[in-house]
Amino acid sequence: MHASGSIAPSERLTQFRRLEPGRQTTVPESSFAADQQFHLVANSLVELLETARRELERDRELAKASLITASRILHAEIERCSGANGCPRGGLVAWQIARVQAYIDSNLHRTIHIRNLSAVVRRSPAHFSRKFKLAFGESPHAYVVRRRLEKACHLMMTSAASLSEIALSVGFSDQAHLCRLFRQASGQTPNSWRREYEVHSADQSHGVASMRDLV
Repeated sequence: MHASGSIAPSERLTQFRRLEPGRQTTVPESSFAADQQFHLVANSLVELLETARRELERDRELAKASLITASRILHAEIERCSGANGCPRGGLVAWQIARVQAYIDSNLHRTIHIRNLSAVVRRSPAHFSRKFKLAFGESPHAYVVRRRLEKACHLMMTSAASLSEIALSVGFSDQAHLCRLFRQASGQTPNSWRREYEVHSADQSHGVASMRDLV
């Protein structure tokens, strides 16, 4: 039995779940309303975490449910704040953009599926593809190809690796695959682009050396 006026942890959890994504009511966009929303969310998170700490030994399932609900509320609040701070209407929010960019850049050397990217931001593949295009202005596939080409350019400038090695290291199936997409994007082959860069770099180095000779 709970003392008069107190609320059972399970009942409190039910109340907090109203703040989860998809269950929140619309709050008027005003400074006062924003402050109220912040304090409501902050207090809810504090009580959920306190419930989890208190029930950890006595009722692990309740503690786990409290932590899950707190996590969902926190993510919903992050999305709400990100959207209020200039997130493209209907697109991904700041934390989702950062996570998906980091995942892509860390996995360029392997096959990247839509299901992998959607899992990173906790969305369904179909929903993620629509939101991604709104946020980035291009499809996930086009973005990944562009990042692979940019990485390939960086490697051509900073290493002596062969085009075949570079192609595989950035996730293309072979050198021909790299050459085809590179030509589509830049209008020239990787080899010609690399030679132009090397000539330009050599000219710059020669200019610097000549200037030093004059000093």
